[in-house]
Amino acid sequence: MIKFLNFQVIIFLIAILVVACHSRIQTSNISKSSYSTFNSNSNLLQECVQTYNSKIDYFPDKISVNYAKGFVVEYHKNYKVVTLKNPWRNADTTFQYVLLQCGTPVPKGFKKTQVIQVPIKKIVSLSTTHLPHLDKLGVIDQLIGISDAKRVNTDSVIKKIKAGQLVELGNDTNLNIEKLLELNPDLVMTYGVGNSNIDSYPKLLEAGLKVALNSEYMETSPLGRAEWLKFTALFFNLETKAEKVFGQIAKKYEAIAAKVKSVTTRPSVFVGLNFKGTWYMPTGNSYVAKYLADAGANYLWKDTKSSPNLPLSFEQVFERAANADYWLNLSLSWKTLQDVLAEDNRYADFKAVKNGNLYNNNARVNPNGGNDYWEGGISNPDLVLSDLIKIFHPELLPNHHLFYYRKL
Repeated sequence: MIKFLNFQVIIFLIAILVVACHSRIQTSNISKSSYSTFNSNSNLLQECVQTYNSKIDYFPDKISVNYAKGFVVEYHKNYKVVTLKNPWRNADTTFQYVLLQCGTPVPKGFKKTQVIQVPIKKIVSLSTTHLPHLDKLGVIDQLIGISDAKRVNTDSVIKKIKAGQLVELGNDTNLNIEKLLELNPDLVMTYGVGNSNIDSYPKLLEAGLKVALNSEYMETSPLGRAEWLKFTALFFNLETKAEKVFGQIAKKYEAIAAKVKSVTTRPSVFVGLNFKGTWYMPTGNSYVAKYLADAGANYLWKDTKSSPNLPLSFEQVFERAANADYWLNLSLSWKTLQDVLAEDNRYADFKAVKNGNLYNNNARVNPNGGNDYWEGGISNPDLVLSDLIKIFHPELLPNHHLFYYRKL
């Protein structure tokens, strides 16, 4: 009986050894025949594929897009198809980019200009709104060119500027294509507005450069704008990191927003200013309205649904907002109440002005006029929301200090 049990134990151990060896051989084959650096739990980060294997999924880690409406991604085994659905206002076109794993065959049916090999190693960013993405993803060292150094607020980028490690290239009609060609980036990330006299991307494509439009500014929610971090991550094969970073941002935002769910008093608020006879008021389906709703405020134009902004006269705004409790997002140059009244003495008739409840999003403006609200603020919506709650319901966030906003 004992001999029989010993024989069974021996057979069992042999079986385990065979399975373990087979598994090890399979893993070894994948490592050697597919690409030099492969981790079954993460996308390829550093090396191109050495020997292509059509059976392998080269992107085991995938992103999910939950808040952003402007882009979608479809994964294939060795490439990703990224579609921009709404590149600018009233756009009648879409854009598609084929992000091809370096060292694998190009799929059929796409133009050469659409195909971008990933992971990219060198990037040029022509908008400051993209810089926080690179910082949060840990790839600032791969940034080689920017549009205007004077407008930058992202600390890690400023360090590169001071060290002389970034090339200024200009933007729009002033873009230096010759310098760009000398830099030879793997990708130029820019934006479009649908105006051929302004947009630079047609010239970039004509020069043979790889270009991707980033349309985060078209999103109608704060988290939708922030989720474009994942769009940038797709070009670096950094899906896992993007999911983690954005997941933390969304979790913090939603936790902060939950604090105002039970508030019974919602102070009334309006935003903007009268500019050359017209007051452009964000509509109720804008990201501004979403911020104010999540912060526990009663935005006086929350029920309007046209897009993107309502052009109103001073009189129309005054009729509705004369007795509003707060006035936010004024002119960038206004820092005191005197600045407001010097612009137009009619502003003095607003209740918010009389009570001193004026808050501007210009607390973090660099000496050259670069406003971090439009740079870091887009990628840190939880901080912007915290500021707004601190303004409207200070008792809910007693330890928070205003970051992007300041009281006039």
